[in-house]
Amino acid sequence: MNLEFGIDTFGDVTSGLDGALLPHDQVVRNVVDEGVLADQVGLDAIGIGEHHRDDYAVSSPEMVLAAIAARTSRLKLASAVTVLSSDDPVRVWERFSTLDAISSGRAEIVVGRGSFIESFPLFGYDLKDYEGLFEEKLAMFAQLIQRGPQTWDGTYAQSLDNVELYPTMDRTLKTWVAVGGSPQSVVRAASHGLPLMLAIIGGPVERFAPFADLYRRALSELGKDELPIGFHSPGLIAKTDDEARERLATHWLEVSTRIGAERGWGRMTRDHFDNEVDHGALFVGSPETVATKIADGMKAVGAERFQLKISNGRLPHEYIMDSIELYGTEVVPLVKDILSES
Repeated sequence: MNLEFGIDTFGDVTSGLDGALLPHDQVVRNVVDEGVLADQVGLDAIGIGEHHRDDYAVSSPEMVLAAIAARTSRLKLASAVTVLSSDDPVRVWERFSTLDAISSGRAEIVVGRGSFIESFPLFGYDLKDYEGLFEEKLAMFAQLIQRGPQTWDGTYAQSLDNVELYPTMDRTLKTWVAVGGSPQSVVRAASHGLPLMLAIIGGPVERFAPFADLYRRALSELGKDELPIGFHSPGLIAKTDDEARERLATHWLEVSTRIGAERGWGRMTRDHFDNEVDHGALFVGSPETVATKIADGMKAVGAERFQLKISNGRLPHEYIMDSIELYGTEVVPLVKDILSES
């Protein structure tokens, strides 16, 4: 199995070490620097999320990925995620085929519904069409990536009649489907023959093993080849466990409380944070601690790729850079050693 290790960021608006919020343009430049460092320390991929609200600086992941492409040589460049429901599949394909050309074949895409809904009214879509939009646009995009002249009879998307898309590609764009834990979404990804990316942001990784098993069974029953599974979880790496926890705790609690208030969750406490670090989806600690947790998680779901979400609320860029360097230089070699012995 070819194991891969990457980072994800949503371009959260971060604070400087002095506690002052950085402007959006500086955050975007910092994200580019984070991608460059990921390439330098040997990581395999970066995913950049799409949001359209004031606490996130990145609304156009492809633009930021293109800037990273110009300063890197091997890093795979993906979204995390592209909110396909509120976008145009044709334009999405064109943007990523352009990114692929710029990066000499390193573009990937992770499509999903997204966990925020601000893009729907912003781009003129009705939330009552939430299910239908994603169903049709995912089916359409799964066809578009096969390349060649395209014909499509659209309901929520436009119709196409033997249309060629440009710039052309000489390979199929690797397209992951992000799933948060719905069996129907898992089976949908399998039905389109697309790799699965599990978004594990709460609770133990082992809880998602049945979804990975369902995905493999669905592929087999549909007569499709085996495909990779990846998973994404938030975290932070520092020299010691205590340092990592203290760097992240306040920022994780702040963003969890803010988003929780929007969604009707109860208020998060330090006990919640510590429990997620000890038993749940937060990959926080020293290189040895995080490596062990990643290895256990990859074994639990049979994952070929792990994506560490390095941005967490106002967590300073300097701490993120420290985390990336330790991840590439110390954590990944440890994970590979652990898994090679199992």
